[in-house]
Amino acid sequence: MFPHPGNEVEAIPRQAKSPAIVQSVARGFDLLEAVASADEIGLVELAHRTGLQPSTTHRLLATLIACGYVVQNPQTSRYRLSHKVVELAGGQEHRMQRLRTAVRPHLLMIRDATDETTNLCVLDRFTIVYVDQAESSRTVRMFTERGRRAPAHACAAGKAMLAFQSSDVLADLRDRAPFPSLTPHTITDAGELEVELRRAHSRGYAIDREEYEDGVLCIAAPVFGSNGEVLAAASVSGPAARMLRQDLSELGELVRGRMLDVSRELGYEPTTDTGTPAGGAGASPATASA
Repeated sequence: MFPHPGNEVEAIPRQAKSPAIVQSVARGFDLLEAVASADEIGLVELAHRTGLQPSTTHRLLATLIACGYVVQNPQTSRYRLSHKVVELAGGQEHRMQRLRTAVRPHLLMIRDATDETTNLCVLDRFTIVYVDQAESSRTVRMFTERGRRAPAHACAAGKAMLAFQSSDVLADLRDRAPFPSLTPHTITDAGELEVELRRAHSRGYAIDREEYEDGVLCIAAPVFGSNGEVLAAASVSGPAARMLRQDLSELGELVRGRMLDVSRELGYEPTTDTGTPAGGAGASPATASA
């Protein structure tokens, strides 16, 4: 089997400079993540981990406590997450399970039609997260653990979802170029990635030609919610030499069609010939050839 690379690479630095970012909110989330990193943690250590002044850390902690997301142990004065955070995570997990349940039969259908591994992924800003998989029966096949992350610019599922993001998100993405290179085929230039995303938007699916891992080819298409927002993407991947023996256009249409069926089940109503929303990368005045 071919596992995906063990060294997970974030697509770009987590916090790029942007006039839309509210610094105090960003600091609050950094602090919340630092609190989550331990069972209980003290003020000085939190300040050290976040790079904040102790006085700033204390004020942010007081706000998080008032909002119910952090509690302070009255005996040790140390901090920990509250059950409110667990409740929020539980709601997200419930929604994720509903998504997996809806997509799973289609993952199996694509896997059975191709005998290649299929995956379900979601987008976390500019990183994808693998949340489900249907393995191929072949001896040489792809395998990726649930929960593994990968930079969105370097893989088909990521590009399929990025292609339908808002203009603000795409502008933020462009500002983070050049993007990390994982193989000689990874797209690192912002202009080249824009062309690739317009192409993915136009045809309704994206292709990763050994951009994330040498010798691996992947095709992915997005899943849309009732409001036309991108919820996830499903992909089919295998050794490049074997995948290239198939008609990639037909394979792309297979994945796109199945994910459009899922989208309809979730309340999405197509408004274009390809069944995809009109916004995102396709809103650019430039055009790209398929």
